[in-house]
Amino acid sequence: MHISSDTRRALTRQYKDSVRPAGVFVVRNTSSQRVYVAGSLDVEGAMNRARFELNLRSHRNKALQHDWLAQGPAHFCIEVIDRVKERPDDPAFDRADELQKLLALWQEELKCFGAQGYNKP
Repeated sequence: MHISSDTRRALTRQYKDSVRPAGVFVVRNTSSQRVYVAGSLDVEGAMNRARFELNLRSHRNKALQHDWLAQGPAHFCIEVIDRVKERPDDPAFDRADELQKLLALWQEELKCFGAQGYNKP
């Protein structure tokens, strides 16, 4: 299948201009129930990056990386737990601010700091 260069450029521009869902995701150790909670303005991309880094042994959270290597990926689940509710009609809406509030709420709810989690305060 051949796509013309104009079509390719248009598709690339359309992708870059699209707003990807912002949200919060969790990496859950199903053996110990420890959790790592993170958020991103591109939540799907961030989840993919976290999985990729864990598989490449290059994730910045050393405790999570250690458990991933010791127990294997089968003992972890990675999932989106919440998304930022977009408000395109509200000119004062700040996606990044909403994401930070949502992330703080889930970090507190899931107790991802200390012995129960992988996050660092």
